[in-house]
Amino acid sequence: MQLTEKETTVIKDLQTQEKTCIEKYRFYEESAHDRQLKDLFHQIGDEEQEHFDSLGQVLKGDVPQVEAATTGTEGYSPSTTYSSTDNSEEKQHDQFLCTDSIATEKLVSSTYNTDLFQFAATNIRKLLNHIQTEEQNHAEMIYKYKTANGMA
Repeated sequence: MQLTEKETTVIKDLQTQEKTCIEKYRFYEESAHDRQLKDLFHQIGDEEQEHFDSLGQVLKGDVPQVEAATTGTEGYSPSTTYSSTDNSEEKQHDQFLCTDSIATEKLVSSTYNTDLFQFAATNIRKLLNHIQTEEQNHAEMIYKYKTANGMA
């Protein structure tokens, strides 16, 4: 599949966002105090890497096939690490990481929502919509963690 110059620019911009997300989640994984949160950031970082790689395939002319978008968060049920009355520095730090991550996911999801309309090809639109749904799922999982740990 041949991309237009505009489409190529959009995909490269999305890849830049994904690269930033990968770096952010790897940094947050190292920075978080709670093991469960570290694992969540690791998982999301891996998914952001998959997004980056999928966009790279598009740039090479090959659009990965994706399954129908699902919510994908039903099975995620974080346990409680921090009590609602805990005001420790560790909890405050982890809460900041979560809040910032949710803000990032909102921004990235919004960008995909806008950018997918730049493409006429249905398979690219499906891919971008699939990635957008996964970005929304990331925010939901982080919010579930926050709720379970008295941070929301």
